[in-house]
Amino acid sequence: MTRTSPTTDPAPRPTSAALALAFLVIALASFGGGLSAWAQRVLVERRRWMDQDEFLSALTLCRLLPGPNQVNMAVYVGTRFGGLPGMLAAVAGLVVVPTAILLGLGALYFHYRHLAALDAALRGAVAAAAAMTLAMGVKVGRPLLRDPGAIALAVAAFVAVHVLRWPLLWVVAVLGPLGVWWAWPSPRRIEEPA
Repeated sequence: MTRTSPTTDPAPRPTSAALALAFLVIALASFGGGLSAWAQRVLVERRRWMDQDEFLSALTLCRLLPGPNQVNMAVYVGTRFGGLPGMLAAVAGLVVVPTAILLGLGALYFHYRHLAALDAALRGAVAAAAAMTLAMGVKVGRPLLRDPGAIALAVAAFVAVHVLRWPLLWVVAVLGPLGVWWAWPSPRRIEEPA
């Protein structure tokens, strides 16, 4: 079974400057949360540097590795398209300007944290971040609704982590290999029409 993204032709290979700018856009647009949703929108939909399947594979890998997911994604994408210079550019785009903004906003927050309007604004940002995460889940999960193995793995992961409260490491150690086995290309799946 082949899964393809709705985009047609891939975009040209990005330069280091383009990588830095793309990750700067991801970082600034996702103010309040939703980094994965914005990364998918920028890298897959707008720039067409990756298709949906590659993005999801990269995101899964980045979530399994230690460290912040989006820094891992910047390392992955930057290295894939530009080697070490591309990786440095992507990480700088994701981190440098947002860190400067964070330091400035942090100073303002500690000066004005007693204001009720600031508390209300922060609660609104949390709601927007939750909505972006939910939208990302629906967008990337919709194609998997036709795959009974993917549904079973998702339900098993949800039950194990959120209902049974099993440690995430054990859930990944058990379900990860099952997911790889299920998604591994087989002659039967390759020959099936999309």
